[in-house]
Amino acid sequence: MLRTIIVGLDGSPESRAAAEWAAREAEMRGLPVKLVQAWEPVPAPMAEAPVLGAETHQHWTGRILREAAAALRLHRPGVQVITEQLTGSPAEALVDAARDADMLVLGSRGLGAFEGFLVGSVGLAVVAHSERPVILVRADDKASDSPGKAPAGTADGAAPVLPVLLGLDTGNPDAAPIEFAFEAAAHRDVPLRVVHGWNPPYYYPYGMAPDPAINETVAAGDIDALKETLRPWRQKYPDVQVTTVSHCGSPSLALVDASREASLVVVGRRIRRSSVGAHIGSVTHALLHHAAAPVAVVPHD
Repeated sequence: MLRTIIVGLDGSPESRAAAEWAAREAEMRGLPVKLVQAWEPVPAPMAEAPVLGAETHQHWTGRILREAAAALRLHRPGVQVITEQLTGSPAEALVDAARDADMLVLGSRGLGAFEGFLVGSVGLAVVAHSERPVILVRADDKASDSPGKAPAGTADGAAPVLPVLLGLDTGNPDAAPIEFAFEAAAHRDVPLRVVHGWNPPYYYPYGMAPDPAINETVAAGDIDALKETLRPWRQKYPDVQVTTVSHCGSPSLALVDASREASLVVVGRRIRRSSVGAHIGSVTHALLHHAAAPVAVVPHD
């Protein structure tokens, strides 16, 4: 099976930004990019109108693929670009297309002057059901020009390096998001920043004053747990510089805040196969809507 990076296109500026992000990622990893567009057949009563006929609809949706592929081949001549037009519900078609891919990249509309994403129903459904990593990219993403560098304009003219950010649950760590984050940092030649948020001691809600000494002790133990969890990957990726952060408070707020100085945010999502449906998780949900950098959601068992 050919390894690929898949991009879901719908003709929007956000999806074109996702295609460009995926092409840069493919260039770093030496992989082809596959552009897919889901064509949902027009219902029979509507298809009787000439303008909305099935052939016309399919032609115009196919044009999205052709134009996007031409642009990528022009700007990234070293990247192999494949196109495929899918039929059916966009969310289901994208999830199915990504089953054997390295990752699936989608565009997400930014919140104007505010940092964060507007994630539509298709994007949320894909994130919730995909068993492959899904990356959400904004059209106005600050790191769009370079996957590991901040935009130029600093006082000395040099663009600061933006690390990959990993949100890690030390109580229930899984290899998939950790591996993805280390690999992303290695490909970008940037540091990896690992953040874990933890709740204050149980007695805080009962009105007792915070004890800095206890917090420092808990944080030190948490850092030790982070380092122990990461040790196999630090040995596997010795060239990746790793920093660990223990944050007393909401993990969501800590990661959203740290995303302002990151080139990519990586977070895990536990796969739940049950009758109640898929679940994204509160931390992942917060990042999807408020992170200031592209977000990679990596599913795991």
